[in-house]
Amino acid sequence: MLSYYPIFEVKDLSVQYNQVYALQNISLEIYRHQIMGFIGRSGCGKSTLLRCFNRLNDLVKGAKITGSISLEGQDIYDKNFNPVELRRRVGMVFQRPNPFPKSIYNNISIGLKVNGYQGNIDEMVEYSLQQVGLWDELKINLNRNALTLSGGQQQRLCIARAIALQPEVILMDEPCSSLDPISTMQIESLLRELKQSYTIVIVTHNLKQAARISDYVAYFDVEFDQFGHRFGYLVECDRTEIIFQQPKQRATIEYVSGGNVLKIGF
Repeated sequence: MLSYYPIFEVKDLSVQYNQVYALQNISLEIYRHQIMGFIGRSGCGKSTLLRCFNRLNDLVKGAKITGSISLEGQDIYDKNFNPVELRRRVGMVFQRPNPFPKSIYNNISIGLKVNGYQGNIDEMVEYSLQQVGLWDELKINLNRNALTLSGGQQQRLCIARAIALQPEVILMDEPCSSLDPISTMQIESLLRELKQSYTIVIVTHNLKQAARISDYVAYFDVEFDQFGHRFGYLVECDRTEIIFQQPKQRATIEYVSGGNVLKIGF
């Protein structure tokens, strides 16, 4: 039986770039073995927030984060929390497939070696490819250059690469935006299966996709400060059926009804 308790707790989080706010006062919880979807118009900080969960914003010059994000009760921005260990526990899949220009096998094995994996690498490569439905397709040619795969196969390989490190959470920044409809449906089906083993946080501009695959949805919008700078804020976060059928905030109602999914059946 799965336990639906918070794996991440975000409290009063704000993000600035060069002293200009990108996000202000975000508080929400992300539950284990659930898919959390982030929706909202462009520029509302969805991807910025996503990158906070594995501290990728630390690598951005001029970035400043206040508030807290706790992973199973431990503040990930505490000076004693190793960001390398965090990124092992919290994997990332980006908007466009980004396989290494190496063999299929090496795309997965290289991360294991770098992280000092002590198990059988061949077995983990097979396991990871099986998890994403690629093993039967690719097992006879693991030395094939990953860049020769189709876009959908490349994205599933990138997910397999993240899975190989056995993370607790997988972050996904619009993972289907560059894929065709068939590949998109394959990824969505895969995500529904993966949540049995992982917690997934996905940014998507596709409202129907968010409605199909998410268990919870957080809707973000933008405001402008006194100097005309836009920043994102959280409007509301709830079960997917609530956000799309009975949202509490007018801004959410207007956004999801504009996407023609307000009365989608669950």
